[in-house]
Amino acid sequence: MTHFRSAAFLFGKSAQARLADFVDPVTLFAFDLDGTLAPIVSDPALVRVPDAVERALAELAGRAPVAIITGRSRSDALAHLESPPRYVIGNHGAEGLPGWAERENDFVRTAQGWQQQLDILLPQEEQTGIVIENKGPTLSIHYRRAVNIPAAQGLVLHAVRRLLPPPRRVSGKFVENLLPDGAPDKGVALELLMRRENLAKAFFVGDDETDEDIFRLGRKNIFTVRVGQKETSGAGFYLRGQYEMAGLLRLLNRLLKRF
Repeated sequence: MTHFRSAAFLFGKSAQARLADFVDPVTLFAFDLDGTLAPIVSDPALVRVPDAVERALAELAGRAPVAIITGRSRSDALAHLESPPRYVIGNHGAEGLPGWAERENDFVRTAQGWQQQLDILLPQEEQTGIVIENKGPTLSIHYRRAVNIPAAQGLVLHAVRRLLPPPRRVSGKFVENLLPDGAPDKGVALELLMRRENLAKAFFVGDDETDEDIFRLGRKNIFTVRVGQKETSGAGFYLRGQYEMAGLLRLLNRLLKRF
C-alpha cells in the first residue's frame, strides 16, 4: 500500500523557512508549463505565460540554472516562451535531453506506428471530440471536447490497450499520454539534468499526473511543489493555484539575492 505524506502550503511560515534553507544558486530550478507557468485553457494552442511570470522566470534564469520539463513538444513549448531558459525538455522528458538524439529517433518511429494503428482502432466516425496529437516521440489522445467524456475515455482506453508495442500510459486531465518503452519520464529527465549540471539539489513545480514521476521520487535533495492540493500527490508542498506562481518566482529571486 502506498503511503503519502501530508503536503504543506508553501506560503505558510514554516514552509517558507524550509524553502529559504533549501535554495541557493547551485540548485536546478525546474517547472512544468501548462497549469504551472501558464494557466490551463480549453484550447492548448492559446496558452499564454503571464507577463509577471515571464519576467520573474527570466530573472531567475539569470541567477541559477532553469529548466522547463513539459508534456508539449519542445518546438510547441518554445513558441509560447518569450525568453526560454537554458533547458526546455519536451514530451514528458523524451525530447531535448542532451545526448539523447539517436534514441529520440527510435521513439518517433514507435509513435508513428501507434498513430497508424489508432487510425484503425479508432475509426473516424468514433473520433468525435477525440483528438490524437502526434508530438514526435510521444502521442497524446485528448477527449476534453467530447460530448460524452466517460464514453470517449472508454473508447480511447480500449484502443490504447491493443497497441503494439504496449505504451507506457500516463493519464492527465482529459488526456491519455502514450510514452515508448525506455523513454525518460520527467523524473529521469530531471535527474539527468542535475548530473549534467553537476548539481546536488533541484526545485520542481508541476500540477498533474505526469509530474508525479518527480514528486514520487521522494528525494530529500529535490524540493517538490504541486499547483493545487491533492491528497494522493507525492509532492512535499503545494500552491493553491496557478495564480500564485508569479509570487513564488519573485520569492525565489529574493532568496537568491542573498548570494
